[in-house]
Parts: sequence; structure tokens; C-alpha cells
Amino acid sequence: MSRKNLLIFLFYVLVKLSCVALAASDEKNEEANALLKWKTTLDNKSQLILSSWNNGTSPCRWKGIQCDKSKSITTMNIENFGLKGTLHTLTFSSFPNLLSINIYNNLFHGTIPPQIGNLSRVNQLNLSKNFFEGSIPREIFTLTSLHGLDLFECHLSDQIPESIGNLANLTYLDFGNNNLSGHIPTGIGKLVNLEYLSFIDNYHLSGSIPMEIGMMTNLHTIDFSSNTLSGAIPPTIGNLSNLQQLYLSNNTLSGSIPPSIWNMSNLTLLYLNSNNLSGSIPASIENLANLDSLALDNNHFSGSIPSTLGNLTKLFELYLGFNNFSGPIPASIGNLINLNYLSFHTNNLYGTVPETIGNLKGLNMLELATNKFNGTLPQGINNLTSLNTLSVSNNIFIGHLPTQICSGGLLSYFNAENNHFTGSVPRSLKSCSNIARLTLQGNQLEGDIAEIFGIYPNSVHIDLSDNKFYGQISPNWGKSHNLQNLYMSNNNISGAIPPQIVEATNLGRLRLSSNQLNGKIPKELGNMKNLFELSISNNHLSGNIPPEIGSLKNLTILHLAGNELSGNIPREVMQLPKLVELNLSINRLEGSIPSGIASLKPLSSLDLSNNLLNGTIPRWLGDLTQLNFLNLSHNDLSGNIPSSFDGMSALISVNISHNQLEGPLPNNQAFLNAPIWSLISNKGLCANNVTGLEGCTKKHSLKMVLFLIFGALALALCLLGVSMYILCRRGRKREVKEVQSKEHFSIWSHDGKMAFETIIEATNNFDDKYLIGNGGQGSIYKAELPSGMVVAVKKLHEKTAIGEETYNLKAFENEIKALTEMKHRNMIKLYGFCQHSRFSFLVYKYLEGGSLDQVLRDEAEASKFDWGKRVNVIKGVANALSYMHHDCIPPILHGDISSKNVLLDSEYEAHVSDFGTAKFLKPDSSWTTLVVTYGYGAPELAQTMEVTEKSDVYSFGVLCLEILMGKHPGDLINSLLSPTTASVTYNLLLVDVMDQRPPHPKNSIVEEIMWITKWALECLRQSPQSRPSMHQISKELMMGKSPLANHQFPMIRIGQLIEEGSGSALT
Repeated sequence: MSRKNLLIFLFYVLVKLSCVALAASDEKNEEANALLKWKTTLDNKSQLILSSWNNGTSPCRWKGIQCDKSKSITTMNIENFGLKGTLHTLTFSSFPNLLSINIYNNLFHGTIPPQIGNLSRVNQLNLSKNFFEGSIPREIFTLTSLHGLDLFECHLSDQIPESIGNLANLTYLDFGNNNLSGHIPTGIGKLVNLEYLSFIDNYHLSGSIPMEIGMMTNLHTIDFSSNTLSGAIPPTIGNLSNLQQLYLSNNTLSGSIPPSIWNMSNLTLLYLNSNNLSGSIPASIENLANLDSLALDNNHFSGSIPSTLGNLTKLFELYLGFNNFSGPIPASIGNLINLNYLSFHTNNLYGTVPETIGNLKGLNMLELATNKFNGTLPQGINNLTSLNTLSVSNNIFIGHLPTQICSGGLLSYFNAENNHFTGSVPRSLKSCSNIARLTLQGNQLEGDIAEIFGIYPNSVHIDLSDNKFYGQISPNWGKSHNLQNLYMSNNNISGAIPPQIVEATNLGRLRLSSNQLNGKIPKELGNMKNLFELSISNNHLSGNIPPEIGSLKNLTILHLAGNELSGNIPREVMQLPKLVELNLSINRLEGSIPSGIASLKPLSSLDLSNNLLNGTIPRWLGDLTQLNFLNLSHNDLSGNIPSSFDGMSALISVNISHNQLEGPLPNNQAFLNAPIWSLISNKGLCANNVTGLEGCTKKHSLKMVLFLIFGALALALCLLGVSMYILCRRGRKREVKEVQSKEHFSIWSHDGKMAFETIIEATNNFDDKYLIGNGGQGSIYKAELPSGMVVAVKKLHEKTAIGEETYNLKAFENEIKALTEMKHRNMIKLYGFCQHSRFSFLVYKYLEGGSLDQVLRDEAEASKFDWGKRVNVIKGVANALSYMHHDCIPPILHGDISSKNVLLDSEYEAHVSDFGTAKFLKPDSSWTTLVVTYGYGAPELAQTMEVTEKSDVYSFGVLCLEILMGKHPGDLINSLLSPTTASVTYNLLLVDVMDQRPPHPKNSIVEEIMWITKWALECLRQSPQSRPSMHQISKELMMGKSPLANHQFPMIRIGQLIEEGSGSALT
């Protein structure tokens, strides 16, 4: 090459290099300028954070920026900077060499601009935890170089497109915590290199999991939890042999777990909780040898827990609660020595808890609640010194609580309510200062409540109700400064309420009802500013209601009923601004109702009944527009009912009986539709078209005319009475002599073979060796007559025997004779009645099966009393009551339906006894005298004291539940009516409520059990008018199949049966 050509070549190369350098310089300037321009659009605070971004330095030295060797920007990492603005002014095309963008956890908003698709070389894109809106731009799915795409919690919406399958190089994909909708696209299966996949918490992401998921064999984590995915888990998921973590919880997946999952030996975590999955756990679960977390809770799994579960020795947490598992806990559970969390909560597990559970010394939480476990708690529980939570509530445990329950000092939550625990509270619990929640209610625990409990500075909720605790309330409860709820109702606690309790300044609920408390209500209670419930009813508290109670401005419930309180109702109490329930009934309060009650705008229930209140009903009462229930009965109120009551549209139930009220009823449906018993015994109430009340006259002149007429008649009658007195006196003396001359009278059935002396001899003058039972009205004896005939004799208690007063003896004899002639297969045969100066008794046919309550109390007899027999007994009682109410003339009211008054023959056929007892006890009364066994009486009897057909219906409902449950259902009924426990009780499974002693009911009988339960709950409605008639019940039970199918029986809840009725609550 010549020298000239060489110079030309060198000159060309120099020019070329200069052009390249100039181009590179321009490129770098373009990147820097793009960033600086974007910076100016951010808020002032953000610009200060990015102060290093300026023209004076190379962008490669800027905060969050990295460059390659050519000084071109490759990485933008501004995570956690707190920047605020949009991405719209960022020119993405200015960064041809950008490989990674990370803007995690900032305050960017607006949409993600489609120009982001210009970042053709980017392999990591993290826009997570910002405040974007709109959909994922389709251009993102053209970035085929992407290895990681993170859009977690970006508030994005719309659907995931099929074009996601274009991102074949992805190893990490997270679209969690957005508002994405639609289905998971099948194109997801093309992402064969993906290792991490998360769509967590996109509530509107629905449809099934695509079968193509099984093609992504490099996956080690799948998180599809908290969506609305449905359908079955695809069996192809078992192809993912590298999968370690599978989260599918909180969806609506159904069907059984595919068998292929039980072979995924690399799984360390399997969360399938909170779905609709069913089926059982197979023995092959032992193949998941590396599993440390298993959550199957809140599904419909059933069957037994396989013993092979004990081979998963790496398990750290095991959640099987809220399913339908049955059978015992396998002893192999004791092999899981690494467990920290173990939950069997709410299943159908039964038997005793294995002693091997004591091997799990690392347990932090043990939940056995709401099953059917029985026997005593194993001594091994005392070894669990790391326990923070122990829940054994709602089982059938007996015996003592574990003595060393808190020996480790870490126990914070101890729930043992609703069992049959006895004895005292463990000493270790007294010093358990970490206790935050302690629930022991519904047992038979005893001991001095002041001595066995300590000081719990961290406690929030303490419930000791429904036990046998005695002694006095310790002032130390005031030292529990975090305590919000303290319940001690239904014990035998005595003494005064200690004023020191007010030192528990966070106390919100204080329930001390149904004890033996005495003394005065401490005025210091008025200092408990956070108190919103004060329930101290049914004690022996006396004195005045302290006006300081009016300082409790947050109080919503005030129950002081059933005490011995006196004096006036303080005006301050009637001005509590948030009060919803006020019950001051059954006290000795006097004076008038304070006018300040108008301040009680939120009040929904007001009960001032059974006091000594007088004066008129204040018109301000009508301003309580939210009042639902009003009871002013059994006082001495007078005057007219204010017209302001016309506008009380929320009023549902009212009782103003047994006062001195007069005048027209308000134009209000609660009054106009009220049962007559809630209006009776007043001075002169009237209403047009209300049965039982006189119509109201509109003209004053008519009243005056009537007054004059009746005045004249009264004067004439007085004169006539004086003249007849002498004549009647002689006749009356003769009549009394005739009555008193009778030593006794007897009424027997047609055979006439029994007599007073025969019964006396057969019972050896009512010797105790012939005594076979006791009732509220009398004692029952077995008597064998000389003829060989065996009868049952009920000797009436002296206080209930008929006195010597004069009455229409002939009419009474006719009525009893009618009873002896009644014939019904489900009514006990009454042979006769005898009234004598020494004894009064009834003679019945003797039945060898005994009474129903005796059968239910005897464990062996109750086990033999199977479901077919129980259903027939219920039908038999229904038939008898229907006959008495609707086929007898006049109708016969029983008045005392209870398990004691249902007798059984050798074939378990039911026979109702003691029908018509009201007539025997007081023959000159109507058929409505009150003689109801405690626990069976309808709620309205507390006010009316009068038996009706509908009160018999209520008692029948109680009896039905008693037969189904094997025990009196009082707790269940109270829970259904309580606003605080109704929702929990509604969710109880019927099979859990039923008596567990007889064998499980056969398919042929389960529909009838559901149907009976439904009608029993209908009988328990609080409003008598809402209850069905016995004729309707008998007919339905005879016809009766439940519309709910047999296979639904294990999952039927009490609330469903209530809704199957009238569709509303029992109230």
C-alpha cells in the first residue's frame, strides 16, 4: 500500500471512531436526559430524594443506577425510595441496554404505559407495591427476554391474556394482590421454565385450575390462594415432581384431593384449607415424608385420621379443624415430636385423647374443641410446658383439669367451656400471669372463687359462668387493667360487689347475674367509663339504684331484674344516651316513670314489670322510635295510654297487663294485635275490633246516660241485697253443713272396684317402699290391688290438694268423670280421683316402662332408646295433645308437658299423664291454671300465669328437643335467643347436638329427625301466635319427610332448620 493510501485509510478510521464516540456520547446523554426529565415530573419530596440525579455527575454514579462498561444504563433499582408520580413521562425507548427495573414499594400511580414494551432487552421487571390502575398493558407480554415479572399489589384489574404464554423464559411470575378477573389462561402451561408462580388474593379470579399446569415441571412454588377458583384440583398437578410449596387455600375448590398429590415427595408445604374439598385422607399420606406444614382445615373431609400420619415426623404445623373427620385420634400422633401447632377443632372425633400426645413437648397450640371426646384429659398434657393455646371446649370431658396446665408459665389462651369437668381449678392456673383469655363456663367446677384465681394483668376475656363456684368476688379483679369481659353468672357467689372492681378501667362487659350477691350496687360502678353491659340480675341486691350509673355514657345493656331494689328509678339512668336494653323488672321500685326516658333514643327493649310503679305512662315514652319490646305489666300505673304511642312503628311486643290503665288502646299494631293476656286486669281499657276488650264509645252523652242508669240499678240492688241477706243466711248454713258432712268423695271408672280404703291398704298408708317417683304436684306410688291389678297412685301434695271451699261439686264430678272415660292410645288411663280429709290422690294405669325422664337419665336405658323409638314417642305425644286440644269438647289443656309426665310401656309407646291436672288442683277455675314444670313453660306465662293451647305447644317443643338431645335443651334455647351467641348456635351441626348414646340413626329415620327438629324449633317461637297448632304438628309428623335429603344430614346445621321453617329467628 502506498503512503498516500495509508494516510487515507488512517483518516477514515479516525473519522469512524469519532462518529462512534459521538454516538455513544449522545446515547448516554439521551439516557441521562430522559431520567432528568422524568425526575422533574415527580413531587418535590421525590426530587429531593433523587438529588444525586443532576447534570454535574455521570448517571452511572446516580443513586439506584448501574451501568455497563460502556457507561450505558443497565439497571434501575429505586425500591423503597418513597417516590411519588407516574411513569408516563419516562421515555422507555431511551434505554436500549436496560436489563433490570425495580421500583418496588413506591407511590407511583396512574396506568402502566404501553411504551414499556420498548424495553426489548429487559429480563427483570419489578413494579410491585405501587398504586397503579387499569389493566396490565399487552405490550409487557412481548418482552420475551423476561426472566422475572413481579406485579404484586399494583391494584391492577382486567383479565390475564393468553399471550402470557409468550414469556417462555420466565422463571418468576407474581400477579398477587391485585383485582384481576376472569380465568387462569391455558397458555400458562407454556411457561415451562417457571419456578415461582403466584396469583394470590385476586378475589375475582375464577374458573378452574387449567390442566396445563402439569406441564410446568420446574415449578417449586404455586400460590393460588384467596381467589374464587372452583372445580376440582387437576390430577396433572401431580406431574410437578419438583414442587415444594402448594398454596390453594381460600377458594371454592371441590371434589377430592387427586391421588397423585400424595406421591409428591418433595412437598414441604401443602395448604388446601378453606375450600369445599371432600373425601378422606389416605394411608399413602406417609409418602409426603418432607412435609413440614399441612393445612386441610375448613373443608368437608371425612373418615378417620390414618395412623400413617404419624410417619410425617418433620411436621411443624398440622391443621385438620372444621371438617367432618370421625373416629379417635391415632396414638401415632405422638411421633410428631417437631409439631408446634396442632388443630382438630370442630370435627366429629370421639373417644379419649391418646396419652402419647404428651410426647409433643414443643407444642405451642393444641386445639381439640368442638368434638365428641370423652373421658379425662391425659396426664401427658402436663408435659406440654410450651403451650400458649389450649382449647378443649365443647366436648364430653370429665374429671379434673390438668394440674400442671400452666407450669411453663406461657399459657395465654385456655378454653375448656361446655364440658363436664369437676373439682377445683388447678393451682398452676392461679399464678398463670400471661392468661389473656380464660373460658371455663358450662362445667361443674367448684371452689372459693376468691382463692382459686389470681391476678391476670394481661387478661382480656374471663368467663367462669355456669359452674359451682362460691365465696365472694375478690377485689383483685380490679388489678386486671386490660380486662374487657368478666362473666361469673350462674354460680353460687355471695357477698357484695367489691367497689375495687372499678379499677379494671377497660372493662366493657360485667355479668354477675344469677348468684347470691347481696348488699347495695356500688356507686363506684359509675366510674367505669368503658362499660357497655352491666348484667347483675337475679341476685339479692337491695337499696336504691345509684344515680351514678347515669355516668356510664357508653352503657348499652343494663339488667338489674330479679333483685330487691327499692326507691325511685333515678332520672340519670333514664338519660343514658346509648342504652339499648333496660330491664329493671321484679324489684320493689316505686314512684313514677321518670320523664327523662325520652333521652333513650336507641332503646329497643324496656322491661319495668313487676314493681310498684305508679302514676301515668309518660307521653315521652312514645318518642322511643326504635323500641321493639315494652313490658310495664304488674305495676300500679293509671290513666290513659298516651296518643304518642301511635307513631311507635318499631314496636313488636307490648305487655301492660295488671295495672289501672283505662281508655282506648293506641292506634298501633303492637297494641291492636297484642294477645289479650298482655292487656288484661286493667281498670277500663277499650278498643274497637280487639277480641277480649270492650269497644270504645265516642259520645260523652252516652257515657252519662249509662252512668245514670247503672247508678239507679246499683241503688236498687243494694236494697234488694239487704232484704235477701236474712233469707240467704239460713240456706247457706244448711248448704255448708251438707258439704262438710262429707268425709270424702270418689270418682271411678266403669268397673267401680277400687275404693279409698283399698288404695290405703295397698300402699300401706303411702309407705315410702311403694314410692316410685316424685313430681311438682305429688308423689307417685305403685299399688297392687287384691284382684292382682297394678295401678299407679299419685298422692297430691297438701298445698295442691283441693280445700274445703264451697264450689259446684256436681259440675266438678262430671268433669273428672269425663276424663276417666277418655280413650286414646297415647294417653294414660285415668281410673279415678279421690278427695279425702287425709289424702287426695289420682289413680292411673301402671306402665312398666317408667317415665321418659328416668329413661333419659339412665345411661344404659338411653342407649337402648334408639332413634326409631324416640321418633315414635314424639309422634305419640303429638297425637295425644292434638286429641286433647282439637277433638275433646270442651278442649283440654295439659298445662304441664314435661318428660316426667310422659310414661312408656314395655314397647316404648308414649302415654301422656297428668292431663287436666289444673282441674284437679283447683276445680272452680277455668282450664288455664298454671302448674308448669320449670324449664318447660312458655315465656308469656311469666306475665299471664295462664296456660293456653300455645303454651302447651311451646312445652312440646322443649320436650322434642329433650328427646333428641338426651338432656334438657335449656342452654341451647337460651343460646338461640341471645344476640351474642345465636350466630354460633345457628352453625351447630344437628348431629353434634343429638344424643350420642344410642347408635347413629339409620337412613330411613334421619329425614324424620330433621323434620321433627324443624317443627320443635317452630314450637319455641317467642310469640304465641307464631307457633303452630298441635293438630298441624301431629299431621306434619305423621306425613312427614323433610325436604332436605338424607345425604345432607351430617352437614345440616340448626340455622338451616330454623330457616326451613318460617325463615326467621325464634324471636
